[in-house]
Amino acid sequence: MTTVQSVDRAALILEIIARDGEAGVGRIAKELGVHQSTASRLVAALEGHDLVERRAEGAPVQLGVGILRLAAATRPRLELTAQAGPVCEALAEELGETVNLAVYRSGAAVNLYQAQGARTVALHNWVGDATVLHATSSGKMLLAHLPEPQREAVLDGALERFTEHTVVDPRALRSQLVEVARDGWAVAEEEFEEGLNAVAAAIHGPEGDVLAALSAAGPTYRLGHDRLPEVASRVREAAQEISHRLGHREEPGSALAAE
Repeated sequence: MTTVQSVDRAALILEIIARDGEAGVGRIAKELGVHQSTASRLVAALEGHDLVERRAEGAPVQLGVGILRLAAATRPRLELTAQAGPVCEALAEELGETVNLAVYRSGAAVNLYQAQGARTVALHNWVGDATVLHATSSGKMLLAHLPEPQREAVLDGALERFTEHTVVDPRALRSQLVEVARDGWAVAEEEFEEGLNAVAAAIHGPEGDVLAALSAAGPTYRLGHDRLPEVASRVREAAQEISHRLGHREEPGSALAAE
């Protein structure tokens, strides 16, 4: 039995138990189409990580407390999309553009949610995609709020050019990021794709840290340079609403409150 096959079967065991509430090793073996000794070894491995448990020796297998530990790790992301979803949908309908929610993960901006208004010309579905930081509005917003060592690691690395408008000079990017942090919004004009413009604002958590970036993107013939400040203002307002839903409270006179 290969490692991949073992992982696949272990995942199926968890799905069987989740479906039925509990299952005996014999029934698990039958559903997997394996010998009972093989199913028993897999169950024992899952027990070792508290992912399954039994009330007594020989009793049916149930999901274990380790599942709760894993579920807890996903809760912030689930809460973020749950709170942001309605705001994204409303903003997309209002602007007539595509709205995305992105978070920083391992040197990239990963899109968690996408909304499109009824009149929006369909764009690529970015949900689940990891995009670069230096050439997208969401990426720039997230990059501007990274700890300096992480930010500098990105700027000192290879900055890929996607179009003739992509900024690949680290000094120019540093200057842009200062403006992003100061002004509260980031822009990418045909930097990742020809004919596509976007603006983004930051979503803050209860302690004021930046959890995600909210962006609106559209074709240049509709979301042109002159319209970007107006759209940026609405994106910032929507990002503040999401931040408020997540428990963030702006201090009077703070930079965020002044946005």
